[in-house]
Amino acid sequence: MAVELTTEDKLEYNFFPNRSGYFQFRVKAANDAHIALSTAAAEVDPMYEIFIGGWGNSRSIIRKNRTKPDVAEASTPGILNDNEYRGFWIRFGNGSVAAGREGEGQPFVEWRDSENVIVEYVGVCTGWGASGNWIIEQAGSSPSAPPAMGGRGGFSSVCWVPASNGQVPPSSFAGGEDNGEQVYIVRSNFGGGVIPGKLVPSHNVAYVPWGGTENAVPEYEVLCDFNGSWLACNGANIPANAVPAGQSEDGEPLYVGRVVHDGNLTVGKVQPSHGCVYIPYGGQELGFPDYEILVQ
Repeated sequence: MAVELTTEDKLEYNFFPNRSGYFQFRVKAANDAHIALSTAAAEVDPMYEIFIGGWGNSRSIIRKNRTKPDVAEASTPGILNDNEYRGFWIRFGNGSVAAGREGEGQPFVEWRDSENVIVEYVGVCTGWGASGNWIIEQAGSSPSAPPAMGGRGGFSSVCWVPASNGQVPPSSFAGGEDNGEQVYIVRSNFGGGVIPGKLVPSHNVAYVPWGGTENAVPEYEVLCDFNGSWLACNGANIPANAVPAGQSEDGEPLYVGRVVHDGNLTVGKVQPSHGCVYIPYGGQELGFPDYEILVQ
C-alpha cells in the first residue's frame, strides 16, 4: 500500500513502522530528502540518517547518531528534482545501510556498521529550504508482508495468496522441481518468523527450513502473478533487487533462493547473516553458500 505525504521545510521526521529491512519511495523535492532509520518512532540513539541531495542537491551521506563526521558520502549532483518524482530504495540490516535509485541494483551510498542496530521505524523529512511530496511504499503492519521493488511504477507487485493442504492458487510461480513435479514458492509463519520455503502439491503440505529441520506446514502463502527471475549468488552478497519474502524470528529479512541437490531443484530461504541458502529436504535443513536468488 502506497502512502502519499507532504513534508514542510522543518527537518521534523514523520515515522512509520518498518522492520522489513527495505524501504522504497518516490520524492519530489529541490534538495535534502532525509530518511531516518530508528529503534523508536523518535530521534533516539542509535539511529542512522540518509541525506539525499544535501548541500544544494550535490551530495548524499549516511550519518549515525546525528553526529559528525558522516560515515559515508557520495557525490550526487542533481539527484533530486522539485518538479518530478524520483524513486529510491533503502536497505538496512545486520549493520549494513545502503541507498540506491529506483531501477538500479547498485547503491550510490552505503556503509557497514560494527554495531547491529535493530531498526524498528523509518522516518522522512525535508529541510534546508526545501519541502517535499512523497509516495511511500508502506511496509506491512506484520512481518507477513515485506515489500519488494518492481511492478507497476517501480513499486511492489509481489502477490502472496493464502492456501493450505497442497492447494496451488491460479498464477502460482513455479520455482523448482521435485522428482519431475513442479515446486512452488511459499512462506509461512513458523518459529516466530515468516519463513520462505517450498510447496510440493502431491505432499498436501508445504515445507520451510528452520532449526535444522524440514518442517511441514499445512497453511502457507504462495507467490503468485510474479514475473521475476533468478540470479546466481554467493554467500551474503544479496543483490539490491532481491525479493524480500519474510523475516527471521530476530527480524532479519529473508529472501528466496534455490539450489540443485540430489538431482532436484529445491527452493528455500536465504539468510544473509548466515551467508547461505537453506533448503528443506529429506527431513533436514541443508545450507549451501552458492545458490540462485529470486530477483525482480
